[in-house]
Amino acid sequence: MLQRTIPLAIVFIFGLLMSIQFYVPHRVSQEFYRVMLDWFNGVQAFAIILAIGSLIMHHWRRVVRRQNTVYSATTLISLAVMGIAGVFFGIERGSLADKLFWNIQVPLQSTTFSLLAFFMASAAYRAFRARTTEATLLLAAAFILMFGMTPFSTMLSPKITEFTFWILNVPNLAAQRGIIIGVGLGIIATSVKIILGIERNWLGG
Repeated sequence: MLQRTIPLAIVFIFGLLMSIQFYVPHRVSQEFYRVMLDWFNGVQAFAIILAIGSLIMHHWRRVVRRQNTVYSATTLISLAVMGIAGVFFGIERGSLADKLFWNIQVPLQSTTFSLLAFFMASAAYRAFRARTTEATLLLAAAFILMFGMTPFSTMLSPKITEFTFWILNVPNLAAQRGIIIGVGLGIIATSVKIILGIERNWLGG
């Protein structure tokens, strides 16, 4: 019982205090906020240690059970090599860790993100089929934006480029703001549910 009651009480108290301090611009509340940020950095450091331990245990079990052994072993070896390089040889510019990062990590990331372009093109082809009114508007807007961003459109008429930026700055921005407001309200609702103990999935089990 205490394993659930104590975490719920801590979340309720600190969630309430951290919410109130935004509406009470007093020196005490500001100092409390600063102290909490320092504690957050300390907890975050321990969380990273737990995450690394969980990662090692997870992939070690997969290696022992011979489940995707190559990928799990690669993950463990890469973690060990980068950790050793960073601890014993430093992380400054030109160090072993820096060379491993720029010569292995960055090219792999670039390759992965370049592959996303093909997935996006495939998804766009499926999504932009003009079967409905909404899909037709999406297809027309996408065509105008892609064409309006090219130098050829400016050569034809500056009005095309102006219309392209109008789509980005007016209808598109309005939709973005609506989505952001919805996301903000969702965050507030979820936070209140967690503080009040209604949402308890974070406790596990």
